[in-house]
Amino acid sequence: MTERPSHTVGQVHQPKQTLEVDKKIISESKKDKSEDKKIKDTPEKKEKKIKIEKNNKTEAIVNGYDLGISTKHAVALCNFIRDKNIDNALANLQKVMAFKRAVPMIGEIPHRRGNIMSGRYPITATKEFIRLLKNLRANALTQEMELEKYKLFCMANLASRPHKRFGQGRIKRSHVKIMLQVPGGKK
Repeated sequence: MTERPSHTVGQVHQPKQTLEVDKKIISESKKDKSEDKKIKDTPEKKEKKIKIEKNNKTEAIVNGYDLGISTKHAVALCNFIRDKNIDNALANLQKVMAFKRAVPMIGEIPHRRGNIMSGRYPITATKEFIRLLKNLRANALTQEMELEKYKLFCMANLASRPHKRFGQGRIKRSHVKIMLQVPGGKK
């Protein structure tokens, strides 16, 4: 009988010493690479220093697209808060929500108490305007603007009016743009 080799076909025996030497060489090369990375990373971190510069912004803007409010109410509210301070505008809109002050409107609307001829209390539109004004105030504060120096500019436009279910009627939609800018600036 012939003796069978202890290894299977295709395997080749290598001496154990060469494997150990190869492992040592590989481990040493890995250590060298990691040390190189450490050496390279430290000077780059020291070099990168970002200087924070203040941006002198002159205006803050908030846009409300496709709001579910009447365009007539949006235009009336824009005229109501235009050229006012943001805090005064918010206070006046809170009075409208409490039915203490009416928003002046033009058209076939009966007169109200106070120093205006005709007006209404557009509650849903007022809620949207309060939300937009709070966002505008947050935008201005992140840009480090002094709110007392700026006045409001407001503009309302018609938006696309999609049909309701089954094509019965249409939904109210308006675009509103509110800007906080220096008085006498561009409009």
